[in-house]
Amino acid sequence: MYSNSYKYIDPDQTYTDPITGILKNLQGIKDPDVLLFVESSAVTKRLQQLYDNPIEIKDSNSLLVIHHYLFQDVYAWAGKVRTVNIYKDGKPFFNGERFSMGFQYIDTLINDYRNIEKLNKEALASKLSEILDNINFLHPFREGNGRTQREFLRLLALEKGLTLNLNPPDNKDVYDKYMKGTIEGDLKILTELILESINLEN
Repeated sequence: MYSNSYKYIDPDQTYTDPITGILKNLQGIKDPDVLLFVESSAVTKRLQQLYDNPIEIKDSNSLLVIHHYLFQDVYAWAGKVRTVNIYKDGKPFFNGERFSMGFQYIDTLINDYRNIEKLNKEALASKLSEILDNINFLHPFREGNGRTQREFLRLLALEKGLTLNLNPPDNKDVYDKYMKGTIEGDLKILTELILESINLEN
């Protein structure tokens, strides 16, 4: 089990209600349990829509497009990079002041991925794991990074005629391995997980 001990450097309370401490949201919800339910329901609905009408990945900026689509019903800052720095268990994620550099590097990884033959699943899995690891370290959003990066990877896999679900409802082991691999930055775990999870589209 992994902790959720995030720390946000946000002295101006840009994202949180100063009284309740929960994320400011479009519905003005003050109860964290209600917000969790509303957010989860809204994002699940949007994810299903993306399965039916996938977003085309152009480059790393498509992360912002996906995040906006998923969270547009809940947060005014959907699709916008965070303006606060984030730490987890004392370890910092990418410094927001250097986002342009991070996005550019992910673009190079995407170009590498697109040059790999679609039948070379081992190489595709390896490059996807590298993309995932770097996006996770970038952590460009105040909330919703995991759901956004998993959808981003699913759509990249779709380009090669592959299906990829890193949070299947009927297999908690997949999600647990995903969490372990991303938190520890373990490319071996992530590559093995993706290789086990990708399949040719029916």
